[in-house]
This record gives sequence, structure tokens and C-alpha cells, in this order.
Amino acid sequence: MVFREDFLWGGATAANQCEGGFDKDGRGLANVDLAPSGPERFDIISGEKKMLNFEESYYYPAKLGINMFEHYKEDIALLAEMGFKVYRLSIAWSRIFPNGDELEPNEAGLQFYENIFLECRKHDIEPLVTITHFDCPIHLVKEYGAWRNRKLISFYERLCRVIFNRYKGLVTRWITFNEINMILHAPFMGAGLYLGEDDDKETVMYQAAHHELVASALATKIAHEIDPNNQIGCMLAAGVNYAYSANPEDVWRAKEVDRESYFFIDVQSRGEYPSYALKKMEQKGINLDIEEGDLGLLKEHTVDFIALSYYNSTVQSTDPEILETLSGNLFPSIPNPYLETSEWGWQIDPLGFRITLNDLYDRYQKPLFVVENGLGASDTPNETGYVEDDYRISYLSKHIKAMRDAVTLDGVDIIGYTTWGCIDLVSASTGEMKKRYGFIYVDLDNEGKGSMKRTKKKSFDWYKKVIATNGENLDC
Repeated sequence: MVFREDFLWGGATAANQCEGGFDKDGRGLANVDLAPSGPERFDIISGEKKMLNFEESYYYPAKLGINMFEHYKEDIALLAEMGFKVYRLSIAWSRIFPNGDELEPNEAGLQFYENIFLECRKHDIEPLVTITHFDCPIHLVKEYGAWRNRKLISFYERLCRVIFNRYKGLVTRWITFNEINMILHAPFMGAGLYLGEDDDKETVMYQAAHHELVASALATKIAHEIDPNNQIGCMLAAGVNYAYSANPEDVWRAKEVDRESYFFIDVQSRGEYPSYALKKMEQKGINLDIEEGDLGLLKEHTVDFIALSYYNSTVQSTDPEILETLSGNLFPSIPNPYLETSEWGWQIDPLGFRITLNDLYDRYQKPLFVVENGLGASDTPNETGYVEDDYRISYLSKHIKAMRDAVTLDGVDIIGYTTWGCIDLVSASTGEMKKRYGFIYVDLDNEGKGSMKRTKKKSFDWYKKVIATNGENLDC
């Protein structure tokens, strides 16, 4: 057998990209609601442009998502038809605590997620729940400055205690923060941070990161106390960084970029700040406000597994002329001449996936869970509404084979694999519906127009076969 018998095959979504219902059942607004589509989206999600309320001249795709708020039963039934063992989804913090700092939760929000989890269990699908998939109630941003303020630890703790108790037995696998390293690349989207002109930006980001790391350890502690069956994971946006050349300067630069992300997982998995990070902060004059008990909490309550997203590898250099060719997404890269790229400029690198899995397992020696992997592409339905997405099948089959090699040839311990955007949803980086990842086509365009009808793509039946054979049959 290639993969373990209880390997968890499935797919992943995020509340802010698919749920919609932004004003239903008492839900409050969140930072992720206020990221419009269009050219200014990056300035807003990166915290460079301030937007803390809806403005009439913008379109906000998270308001509608794909309206999973009303379609979740239909959508989960389709996932079950594919044979999903696990469905990774997230909770909208502001649906449970609309402002974030209330003493009592919103019962309608709690019931909504309970209904979803029950629906999953009805179909023998295990929910894998991300507690915070970038969501931060906008009241916490306006009133407290989001995660730069230590008070958010106690608000997050209250959220965790409520959901761990309410969903005990329904959910046993949790991820504390989605792609926690994204705080350095898109701080408003990642942690609700607006960075003003007078801010020492790196100090603000690393102090906020410390608060999230303490909150993550506290969540791990509480989860294990409430239900010893709970398994808690951390998560990073992963991807190997290659040196552009054999020049040791390039090799060192690639290592430095790797460490920018590893830093978070070093703390969550090993339980302490790595020496390289402490030295870097010392050299930059970053003095973290670390309170008594923080370091003990981090040390005593490390995570059970390492979750990761992987889409592409990147290339690093110190040569100014080479650096002028930088392009790509939130993790810019020098073009790699040995790799093909997607429509959105992401470099397609299945072997890089295997390398990344090996790097993480070698470093932490804890089980890995691949919770995002996929290809964003413009799908064009034919006259009958069918999408023949052979390009997606090709991408996923090559990456699953690379994962299989990591397990069978390298001995990497992997719990499961959930493709990103198993049903079409709004892209986090661009705000587009056009950038589709799913096995299920949703009739909706970039302006939120369409019937929202769900239609199976060619990849739907392909992935169903992959799951049924536990990853052994990857043929089209």
C-alpha cells in the first residue's frame, strides 16, 4: 500500500472565500470582507491602504462568495460523491463573535457551523477546521489595532473555548492559524494590520506574530484539556526557495527567505524562538514585548502536526540585474527557466513539492498534512456547461505522484491531502472568480453575476478515482 490505510483525501475552502452571507444571522464584518477586487486589492491586503468600511465605488467579492451559506448541503453532498474522507473548512470569527470582544457568542453562528459539521459527519466526512483563516472582526481592527494588541489573545482564547466545547466529538482536527507566515506578506489580510506611516512596520508585524504564536499555544493547551482526542496543527504557506546560481550569496539568500517562514513553525513545533530569529531581531532593533509565562506556554504546548499549502517554488538571488526580473504573487520569484508557469505566473514544480515535504519533515519530525495544493486556471465550459480541465488533472496528478514519492521513497509521514478550492471560490490573492481551482464549476463571474449552478468538471470523476484507489490510480 502506497499511502496509509487511513489517509485523509479531500479538499479545502475558506469561509471568507466561499461562504457569503456576510450580513446573515448577526454576523459581524471582518477584515477579509473589506478586500475589494481590482487593482487596489493588493495595497489593501498588504496594509498599505486603509479600508475599514465598505465604499460604494468598489466590489467586495467576499460579501457573496459562492453563497455556500445557503448551498452547503448541496456542496457537501457533491464532495461526498467524490468520496471525500476529510473536508477542510474555516470558521468566520465574526459569525460567532460579531465584534470579537463580546462575553457571549452568537448562537445562530454556532448553530450554523454545527449544522455543517453534522452534515459532513452524515456523509462520513471528517471536518478539519481552521480556527482563523485570515479572519479578524473589523471591530477588533478599529478598536484595538488587531493582532498588534495583546488583548486579542484573550478574545481568541474565548473563541477557542467556545468552539472546542460546542463541537467536542464533531471536530477533532484543528488548525490554529492559516498560513501564519502570511502576516509578513499581506499583513491586513493575514492579521488585520494596517501599517501607518509612523509605524515601525517590522516591529509591528513581529509583535503581532508573537501574539498569534502565544494564542496558538494557548489554543493547543485548551484543545487537549477539553478533549484528549483533539489534534492541533499549525500551518505555513510553504515552497522551496532555490538559489539562482551556485554563487554562495544566492545560496545564502535562499536560506534566509526559507527562514522567514520556518521561524513561525520553529516556534509552534519546537516550542521556542530559534537563535537565528532572535539575532535578526536584535540586529534590526526589534524588541518584542514578551510577558512572563509566554515562553513557557510556547515550550509546553507544541502542535501535533504540521499543515502546509504548496503551489509553487521560488528562485532567489542577490544580483540587482536578476532581481529586476522578479514577478509572481505574494511570494515574488525570479523566473525559473526549467519550469512551466500557470496563467497567473506561478511556477509549476512537482519535484519542488517533494523537496518541500522532505525539508519540513527532516526539520520537524512531525506528521505533515498537505491542506492546500492546486492550480488556478480560467475554465471555459463547453456548450453543455462541461469543463474539460485536463490541465488541472495533469497538475494534480504530478503533485500527488511527487507526494507519493516523498512517502514511499523518502519515508515522509503524511496524514492527508486536501486540494485547494475543491469547489470554485473567490481567489484570495486577486479577488477573482475567474481564477478557478475546483472540481466543481460554479456559474459566477468576477462581478458576482451568474446562476451559481454547480456543475461537475472532468476532474471531478478523476479525483473520485484517485480517492477510491488511495492514490494508486492517477491516470486521466
